[in-house]
Amino acid sequence: MSGPRSYGRGAAVLSVGIGVTGLVTYTYFSLASHSLPDDEYGRISLLWSAVFVVVSVLYRPVEQLLSRTIAERSAERSVLRVAATIQAALAAVFVVAALALRGPLEDDLFGGSETLYWILVATVLAYAASYFARGFLAGHHRFGAYGLLVLLEATSRCLFAVAVAVGITDGQSAVALGMVAAPVVSLAVVPFFARFTFSAHTTDKVRLDEEEAEFTLRRGGGFAAAVVLIMFSEQTFLNAGPLIVMATEGGAAGAALAGFTFNVLLIARAPLQLFQSIQAPILPHLTKMRAAGEADDFRRTVRVTLIAISAFAATVAIVLLAIGPWAMDVLFGSSIDFGRGGLALVAVGMGLYLAAATLNQAALARGRATVAAACWASAAAAFVAFLLIPGWDDRVEQVEVGYASAAALLCALLYLLYRRAE
Repeated sequence: MSGPRSYGRGAAVLSVGIGVTGLVTYTYFSLASHSLPDDEYGRISLLWSAVFVVVSVLYRPVEQLLSRTIAERSAERSVLRVAATIQAALAAVFVVAALALRGPLEDDLFGGSETLYWILVATVLAYAASYFARGFLAGHHRFGAYGLLVLLEATSRCLFAVAVAVGITDGQSAVALGMVAAPVVSLAVVPFFARFTFSAHTTDKVRLDEEEAEFTLRRGGGFAAAVVLIMFSEQTFLNAGPLIVMATEGGAAGAALAGFTFNVLLIARAPLQLFQSIQAPILPHLTKMRAAGEADDFRRTVRVTLIAISAFAATVAIVLLAIGPWAMDVLFGSSIDFGRGGLALVAVGMGLYLAAATLNQAALARGRATVAAACWASAAAAFVAFLLIPGWDDRVEQVEVGYASAAALLCALLYLLYRRAE
């Protein structure tokens, strides 16, 4: 079943698991923030940023590739073989780069902590399998298993922060170990879905002509390369702020300010987890409608999603204007005050960003990955350039303004692409 009900049901199922996942993720960072000194918590947030920059850039392209390709054809072994080859190659590239850059990563990013460096390496490698499984599940509309996977991931990670908070163990290394355990534990769902999925088709496939039906490494690699650039740009939006603050300020004070900036941007980051409840089903759903020539349903799905995002972002912005500083102090605590206007501005930027992400899925479904990647790269470059402008007295305010402005630019560019492709 591929109509609006299928998409709505998939989004509803995922929203439960991923909604709880977002709350559990907030809890992980809240407990870590209260349990660790500011500089140690800052390094935990930097480790998280580094991990998710890498795994999103390297592995989400294969997740999107599997999701889109399986949605328009049966999961023949060639599709899985091509995707697995790309994933393994990207993981190997990471290992080589991480070993070559061990000195700067260990000394400059993690303050000389060898433990945090090896946790980074192990976590990134563990996520290769996790993201492969996500793409496979999304392509087959296995959204219940997808939601369970990410929920297990967040829950297992949070247990390590709980252990530190109640005194079972202590230190930033104990909190950080949750990051490498999470993707490993989440794969426990795999044995329960793999056999059934291979033995029965769970979605109706669109009939492709001979040229479209041929799935090669070159074709899959071209799509994945464009999405790598999109994912790199996405992570620039989410993580450039804390990383640039750390690089420009330096020392323990810089790590603490980076941690504070990271907490502010959690307003943008946490809803992205909830957005996965839309993002995971929407790409295979739009892909099938595009292949079947269902243009009206395609536009209706995009329009309804954008309206829902607008309502959500407006609600978050109003709540943050009312109680934002108080809520952030309760959740994270800090020697730096949270600005009411800045928090609301990040919420507006979050809404624009989620709208852009929806328009991006429409572009991928239409086979416009290369042009979409150019839009993302342009907006991300503008964001970084803004953050490097000297003379701002309040670095956190600079990140807030830059994030919202760059998100608006990205949304405008992808909307123009969406209209031109109609």
